[in-house]
Amino acid sequence: MTTTFESQRTALAGVVAIPVTPFAEDGRVDQDAHRALLRRLLDGRVTTLTPNGNTGEFYTLTPEERRLVTELTVDEVGDRATILVGVGHDVPSAVASARHARELGAQMVMVHQPVHPYVSQNGWVDYHRAIAEAVPELGVVPYIRNAQLTGARLAELGAACPNVIGVKYAVPDAARFAAFARDAGHDRFVWVAGLAEPYAPSYFSAGATGFTSGLVNVAPSVSLNMIEALRSGDYPAAMKVWEQIRRFEELRAANGSANNVTVVKEALASLGLCRRDVRPPSRELPEDERAEVAEIAAGWSV
Repeated sequence: MTTTFESQRTALAGVVAIPVTPFAEDGRVDQDAHRALLRRLLDGRVTTLTPNGNTGEFYTLTPEERRLVTELTVDEVGDRATILVGVGHDVPSAVASARHARELGAQMVMVHQPVHPYVSQNGWVDYHRAIAEAVPELGVVPYIRNAQLTGARLAELGAACPNVIGVKYAVPDAARFAAFARDAGHDRFVWVAGLAEPYAPSYFSAGATGFTSGLVNVAPSVSLNMIEALRSGDYPAAMKVWEQIRRFEELRAANGSANNVTVVKEALASLGLCRRDVRPPSRELPEDERAEVAEIAAGWSV
C-alpha cells in the first residue's frame, strides 16, 4: 500500500510549535517542567509539536538528552498531537534519531540544516535522501536556511523520496521563497514559514500554509489567532497580531538572533513556568531586558 501522508501534510499546515527544553538547577533536562509545558501547549489547542528543534536548543543537547526529549514528548502527547522530531548532525546520527522516533511512534522528522562549512547542492540532496530512505514510513521535512539552494534540488529530492512531504523554509526573503517554491513544485510540498510569526503573513501570501513558532510556548492563543486570520485570508487581522508580537520578536532577532531562545525562556520564567537557564553559546538576558520581556508576556492572554 502506498503511503499518502495526508494526515502529516495536514498537520504541517498550521502552527508548528517548537517546544523549549527546560533545564533544572543541576543543569539536566527538567522532565517534570518539560511535561507541564507540553500539556500547556496541548491544552492551548496546539496540534503539531517539534521536539529537538532550535528553540529546544537541539545543538546543545547530548545524544542521550535528544532521545530523552523525544521519549518524553511522545509519552506525554499520546494521540493528542502530531509529532515532528528534529534530527541532524552527521548522517548516521540523523538516521539513528529518525529510526528512534519511528520506533516510538512519531509521525515525522524535521532534518536540521547540515552543519558543515562546505555544502554542495548535490551533497545536500544526498544528505537528505540518505535520511529519508532510512525511514520511508515517516514524513520528512527539510529545514532550509541556505539561500543558495535552488528549488530544482528540492524537486530532485522529492522525486526520489515520496516521504519528503514538507519544507520548513527559513530564508528571510519572501520573493526568494515564492520563486523557490514554484521551482521545486508548489503543490508537491507543504510549505511552512520557518521564521515564525513575523514572516508568516508575507510567506502565506506567497503560498505557505503553516508557520513554526517559539512564541507559542508563551502564548498559544496569540499564535492561533494569527493562523486563523491567515487561513481566512484576513491579512489586516493577521497584521494586528503581528503588531502585538513585534517587540517580543525583535528582541529575539536582535544581534543575529543571539537571544532567540533566551527571550522565550525568560518569558516563561516570568510566568513561573520554568527556569530561565539556557546553555552556551546562548546566555541569559541582562536585568533591564528581563523586565521588558516580563511586561510583554504579562500583557498577553495566556
